[in-house]
Parts: sequence; structure tokens; C-alpha cells
Amino acid sequence: MVARKRIIMLFLDGVGLGPDDAAINPLAADAYPTLRALLEGHRLVADTGRLSTAMAELVPTDATLGVPGRPQSATGQAAIVTGINAAQRLGEHYGPRPDARVRAILDEGSVFRQLADGGLSPYFCNAYPQRYFDAVKRGKLLLSAIPYAVTVGGQPLLTHDDICAGRALAADFTNQAWRNELGYLDAPLYTPYEAGRVLWQISRPYDFVFFEHWQTDLLGHAGDRDAAVALLHRFDGFLAGLVDAADLEHTLIIVTSDHGNVEDCSHGKHTRNPALTLLLGAQRQVAAARIADLADFVPLILDFLRRVT
Repeated sequence: MVARKRIIMLFLDGVGLGPDDAAINPLAADAYPTLRALLEGHRLVADTGRLSTAMAELVPTDATLGVPGRPQSATGQAAIVTGINAAQRLGEHYGPRPDARVRAILDEGSVFRQLADGGLSPYFCNAYPQRYFDAVKRGKLLLSAIPYAVTVGGQPLLTHDDICAGRALAADFTNQAWRNELGYLDAPLYTPYEAGRVLWQISRPYDFVFFEHWQTDLLGHAGDRDAAVALLHRFDGFLAGLVDAADLEHTLIIVTSDHGNVEDCSHGKHTRNPALTLLLGAQRQVAAARIADLADFVPLILDFLRRVT
């Protein structure tokens, strides 16, 4: 029996590789044992550069896409999930949410649709509360690029019921915010480590699983370095649970972002720093050699999943 090859993509909004200065860059803090072990003591900062270790590949990834100005979420995320240089096509960085021009690019190239049309099984594992759907229905909220690309691929967005059934996770990793802030007291509560293991269980029936986390970008805009350290520490535990549970011989884990922001909490704006890309597991060195900018992920994903082991 041939083992299933899969990709798990962990998207962290607004995370670049910035200065090695813990006073303004939460990624320079010595607070992330999992990442430090994977990177053999190196930090996720610009000075580390391209790095290959026994467990991981760190690839500084161009988020500017050859376009002047500060990278933005809609065009950056569109490039990640379509393989199309959205900023170059539009002649500008645009965001935070996609307009008709960006939605047309997502309609054209959504990796979720490409995989489904090719007989593979993509899955977006984030759930959304009812008030999100209500706001979208009222026209008060536009889907951001990633959930829009998911719907183009034919998957309905997941709900509170999916969280309770163990088919989905909240963007905060642990579901704590769903209990404390949204009033869903029946949402299962996980430690970050447990949540990483739950993600592995969720991923097992699928070829491609995508998880989106957006709070990093909000904390970057707020310039809240201390809250960002706490949040990234939670992600570190989440990653530990996933790595410990996953079949890394056949699974490629991609951690990436759309632009810089939280790595420089001194000004609250997006940066032109390289975006974070961290690769773990199967064929990571081959994958790393193919990544230069945000538009390089989709061809890599398609080739990895279509190649028979």
C-alpha cells in the first residue's frame, strides 16, 4: 500500500524576517523552543538568511513581487494560493481584502479548485462563527483572499458544528477565543500542543490541508511586541504537536506568510522584508530550491502531490 503524500500549509499573516532585535522583533526573543530546535539554535531573523538544518529549511521569500510599495494581504495571499503574481498583474499591491480584480485572479487560479479538478482532496480546516457568515450575507464583510479561494474550489466554509465534531480549528489554535469572546462554551478546548496533534488527525484523509492564522498581522499593526511573543509562543507549541504527530516521511509542512509586519513592532506598518517560509518533512530540500517569491508555492504543491511515490 502506497502511503498518502500530503502537504499541510500553515499560513501566518504578516510575518517577515526582520532585525535581530528582541526589543522590536518578537521573533528575535528566546521564547520558542520548538523553532530553536528545528533551526539548531538560529532565530527567525533576517541575519539568519537561507538555512538548511537536519530538520528544516528556512527560505526568506520575496513578498514584494517586483512591485514598488509595501506588500498587502489581498495580492500577497492571492499569489500564494494561485501561483499568479497578482501585484504585478494589477501594477500595485492591494489589500487587505480582495476587490473585483483580485477575485478574478482567485477565480482563475485557486489551488483548491486546481487540486479538486485533478482528483485530489484539498481541505481548508478553519472554522468561522455565525456572526462572520451573517456579516458576509449583509454585505458588511468581504471574504479575504484565502477563504474566497476555498469557496472557488467548492468547499463550504466550516462552522461551529465542525469545531465541535473535531473537523476544524479556530484561528487561535486552541479554540479559547471561541469560548471566551464568542460564547461558544461547547467548543473543545486544547492546549497548543494538543491542537497541533488535532490538526494532524484532521489532515489524514486529505492531500492538501490549509490552516490560516491572522492575529500576527493585527498585533504587528498594534505594535504590541509582548502580545506577539505570547502568541508566537502558542504557535511554537502548536507546531511541536503537529511535528510530533505527523508522518514527516510522506508529509511536507509549509509555514509561510504574505508580507512582513509583526517582525518590526516599532511602526505598525507592513514591511518589505522577506516573508517567512519554513519547510519541514518530505522533500523539503527540493521544495526549498524552488521557492523565491510568493508565486512559487502553487507549482510546487501541484508537482509534489501529483508525483507518485
